[in-house]
Amino acid sequence: MANIKSALKRIKVAKFKTRRNKIIISSLKTAIRKYEDSIKTGDMTSAKANYQKVTSLIDKAVSKGTLHKNTAARKKSRLSKRLNAAM
Repeated sequence: MANIKSALKRIKVAKFKTRRNKIIISSLKTAIRKYEDSIKTGDMTSAKANYQKVTSLIDKAVSKGTLHKNTAARKKSRLSKRLNAAM
């Protein structure tokens, strides 16, 4: 365990950011799962709504620093391809 004050603070901040990132990633995965389920069932109206929600969550994750912008672009591209293929 660290003894220096700044090191103790960095540990505390790292725990806080890790917790926040886990929450963001978890909610993102759940939204993606709902989106994919709506495509599998063939419900295009809910798929479109879920796609908008997922892209919004991805953009928020980028702004928080949880996801890299290229990763977000790749995810959004793959999700939009699935939606267009299903239509």
